[in-house]
Amino acid sequence: MIDIKDIQRIYFIGIGGIGMSAIARYFNAKGVVVSGYDKTATPLTKQLEVEGIKVHFEDNIEFIDKDAQVIVYTPAVPKDHKELNYYQQNNYTVVKRSDVLGAITNSSFNICVAGTHGKTTTSTMVAHILRHSGFGCNAFLGGIASNYNSNFWSSDNNVCVVEADEYDRSFLKLNPDVAIITAMDADHLDIYGTAENVEQAFIDFSAKIKPGGCLILKHGLKRNNDFKVHDTCTYSVDDDKANIHISNLKIAHGAYEFDVINNYWTIENVVLNMGGLHNIENVIAAIGVAKYLKIEDDKIKAAVSSFKGVKRRFEYIVKNDTTVYIDDYAHHPDELKALLDEEKNLFPARKCTVIFQPHLYSRTKDFADAFAATLDIADEIILLPIYPARELPMEGVTSEMVLGKMKNKNSSIKTKDELLNWIKENKRELVITAGAGDIDTLVEPINKIVTEQNK
Repeated sequence: MIDIKDIQRIYFIGIGGIGMSAIARYFNAKGVVVSGYDKTATPLTKQLEVEGIKVHFEDNIEFIDKDAQVIVYTPAVPKDHKELNYYQQNNYTVVKRSDVLGAITNSSFNICVAGTHGKTTTSTMVAHILRHSGFGCNAFLGGIASNYNSNFWSSDNNVCVVEADEYDRSFLKLNPDVAIITAMDADHLDIYGTAENVEQAFIDFSAKIKPGGCLILKHGLKRNNDFKVHDTCTYSVDDDKANIHISNLKIAHGAYEFDVINNYWTIENVVLNMGGLHNIENVIAAIGVAKYLKIEDDKIKAAVSSFKGVKRRFEYIVKNDTTVYIDDYAHHPDELKALLDEEKNLFPARKCTVIFQPHLYSRTKDFADAFAATLDIADEIILLPIYPARELPMEGVTSEMVLGKMKNKNSSIKTKDELLNWIKENKRELVITAGAGDIDTLVEPINKIVTEQNK
């Protein structure tokens, strides 16, 4: 186990990743010398530099910190990475993000949020309720909380809210006091092989809950009976068989209002100022945590009402009478479907153009049919080339493969430059960008174009 108290210099390979940057910010806040590499400059890496963290964008050992005591890398880094190999070959302490996170949370009260989707918004909701209510927490999030424009914050209260990543089973290095499981659909099959192995990993994760701890579990998940945690609480937005559910749902002024009900308590007139029925479900889980921690109802309601969401989770970039532009992290067919269903619910009269960047060759191969069927929901679809991240190309696996399976003929493939030129020439009333790769680098250019078109 790494002793974080002894670390004075630390280096991150892949520092611009959302999870990596949260850890980097943690050490930077502790006064540790932090630096790192990433492939490309992004708004997040620029913000890290503003905060005093040195970042470079060339894989070159001349730029590394050779005095660093610990080297943290992300699995997205290729095995032939020069900097990574230098550190490994010269006997530095080289660890994954999950190892460091496990060391940070070794002696704290931990609320860990896991799930193949929904975990980022849910963990951010939990952390926001704890911060807004005055309870306090250290937050390590997988997205940028819009309320604070950050994925990390600290507190004197030794409580950590952690987004627990199932990729390569890294969440098994955590020891939750309270765990949430939002979903366990087939994903990361390049790692797990089968959907059954994915499910087993979540069951194994639940077994890491400390004695006397609590599991908050989405109602109706497969293999619910295999979870052996004594204190288990289920939640659902629409099934009153769950331990926590809602009633009296109303939609007014673009917000949801509802009552949250448990066998032992009720919180009336909760207001959530963001779209999506799935977000109501996420906030039910977060409220379950808050009640477990005995936070007062009025403080819970005030926190939920003030929650502004997470960057790239149904995020309104532009919203006016003539144009709506939404950006979302959706990169799994189920996430895409939830996104498009919500768009149809909120803007039924608007023609929707979806710009989607597939993420990973393996995920595209595994879900090509599902991606095609889901994207067909939109009125118009533009596919970008696949973002490979950590993977080498797979023969025959391209965006063209997905396009070939789609029934909607109003679909095409464009490069980033072609896309921006196309948007300049073709004003659209509702645009959505979606994906987990580097499509977020297009948000500001598209925003500028759309804003100019509305003048």
